[in-house]
This record gives sequence, structure tokens and C-alpha cells, in this order.
Amino acid sequence: MFRLGQYGTDPAFPSGIGYEAAGVVEALGDGVRGLSVGEAVSVVPSFTMTDYGVHGEAVLAPAHAVVAHPERLSFEEAASVWMQFITAYGGLVDLAGVRPGDTVLISAASSSVGLAAIQIAHKAGARAVALTRTGAKRQQLLDAGADEVIATAEEDVPARVRELTDGQGARIIFDPVGGTALADLVTAAAHEAHLVLYGVLDRTPTPLNVGEVLFKHLTIRGFELFEITTDDRRRAEAVAFVADGLAKGELTPTIDKTFPLEDIAEAHRYLEAGGQVGKIVVTVPGTWPSSAGSVSVVAAGQGDHHHHWQASGVHHQVASAARRLLHRLVPGRRAGDGGGRAHYLTARVRAAP
Repeated sequence: MFRLGQYGTDPAFPSGIGYEAAGVVEALGDGVRGLSVGEAVSVVPSFTMTDYGVHGEAVLAPAHAVVAHPERLSFEEAASVWMQFITAYGGLVDLAGVRPGDTVLISAASSSVGLAAIQIAHKAGARAVALTRTGAKRQQLLDAGADEVIATAEEDVPARVRELTDGQGARIIFDPVGGTALADLVTAAAHEAHLVLYGVLDRTPTPLNVGEVLFKHLTIRGFELFEITTDDRRRAEAVAFVADGLAKGELTPTIDKTFPLEDIAEAHRYLEAGGQVGKIVVTVPGTWPSSAGSVSVVAAGQGDHHHHWQASGVHHQVASAARRLLHRLVPGRRAGDGGGRAHYLTARVRAAP
């Protein structure tokens, strides 16, 4: 969406790309505490894409966004954890207060966030009902843990939800789609339900029955990941929740396919086709001896934005990696001519002064 100019944040050229990475610390910025050179880490999306881009052989990331590498996970898995699970955590746990016995409707359930929401609903003792456009992914969603699957283009969603809930409706609805389908979700909602909207995949105007919202006492809430990740307390709570689930095996990232960095344009084409179930990960060939197969990330101190690194060798290394990445994304274009952002990356991580 960022690459297509639909993300809500306009790129400032020359623009880096990417929110998530995993790898090994190569250097530390002034005042950085709690991290060590050579430590395996991953990056939590908690910054604007115009300030930091973490897809490349060497990347710069703010120290607050760099966390310890989750044990039990490969670098590929660690690079695919934080955005999906913290988004699902924010909507279901932080905002809607999911609890045992709840029925949770999860739209676009085959997406990485949708799959994470299924797992988080189960971690809370709730029932996860996956919504998908057709029945083509039904078995994959059941295999991923969905308790029930509803094909929205083939079934009457409100009637099916009433059937599954003894007429009560769903207490939590977690939706990144919007558009005309939202009307059915409002009808399928229980009394005092929470509808958490975290995307707008369908920009068609939404017909809304205000009477249902009023008399059911519904809460309809827009939500962005960065509400959680830019708040120090809420980010720490989210990271602790996800890390606990990963350690216990309750949460496991689902990777659909990996691509080498040199094929990142093909990774974008695959992503846009929309057939994936789970994450798409871009892997980086080793360029430093400490962590072959991952990116080098620089952890910056407070106030160290990318433009403060112009005189440093690390910045030139990061900038040249970003330029090479942009050329792969948009062959034949100069860095200032346009570009986009891939979603996920494994990396060797550098924290530089």
C-alpha cells in the first residue's frame, strides 16, 4: 500500500522501505543501553517508514524498536512476528478485552494478522471464527486453528453467526476490510459488541444501519498498530504478551513463502496477487561474517534519525543498500523517481553511534 501511495504516509525521497527485520547487532548508537554488539535481535514496527527503512543488507533502526530475538524462532520467523501479533493483540486484547467464551469474527483471516488473531483468541480462551471471501482457503484456515470458517461471498454471514452463537451474535469483530461487507458484520454483532477496524481494503462507502449501532450499544473503533508501538508502556506490554506466547508455543508465525532480496520485485508481485496464507519473507545473503543470511541493522540512539548519519561510513552503507533495494523494486528508476515497501525481511542487525 505504501508503494502504491495508499498507506496514509507519503514517502520522502530518497525513501527506504520496510518495517520488520531480524538479525544481529553490528553497532550501537550513543546512549543505547540494553543491547550488545553481536546480539541476535528483531525490530518492532514503531517508527514511520519515512524515518527508517529496514529492508536492505544494512539498516538503521531506533533503539526502542530493537528487541531480543525470540528463542525457538529462526531469523525468518522472527522477522515475521511483531507486526502481525501486536496488531492482533492491540485489537483483541488491548482494545476489545477478549475473554474466555467470546466469539471473535476475524475478517481476511488468511492474512498474517488474521492468522495471528486466531491464535490470540485461543490464547484468551475465545472461539475464533474465520471469515474469507470464498471456500478455497477453508481447510487451510481450519488447519491454522479456526474453530469455524464462513465464506462471505457464498454464505449469509449474519445468519451463520446467529447459528454459531445461539442467536447472540459475536462480541468482537476484527476487520481490515470495511466497505459494503461491514453492514453484515454490524448485523452479526452481539449486544455491546466491539468492532475493531484496522484496515480499509475495500474503499467502497459503507452503508451503516445506525439503529443497530444505537440499540445494540455497539462500539466501532478505528485502530492502528502504532497506537501500541509508539507508546512505551503499551509497547512493552504487547512485546511481553507476544514473547510469552512464543515461548509457550501458543503463538507461532505462519510463513507462506520466502524470496531472496534479489527477487524482491517478484515478492511484491506475489503479495499483490493475494493468494498467500501467512507472511511473505525476504531473505538477505550474508555480507558480514557474524550472521550469514540476514541484514545488518544499526540501532540508533534517541534523536538519531537517518539524516543525522550523513558523515558516517555506516550511513553510506545503509543508504547504498537502500538504493540497491529500490532499484530491485522498481527496475530502471532512480531513487528519487518512486518506489515502494516490501513487508518483511530477515537481517543482520547493526546498532551504530
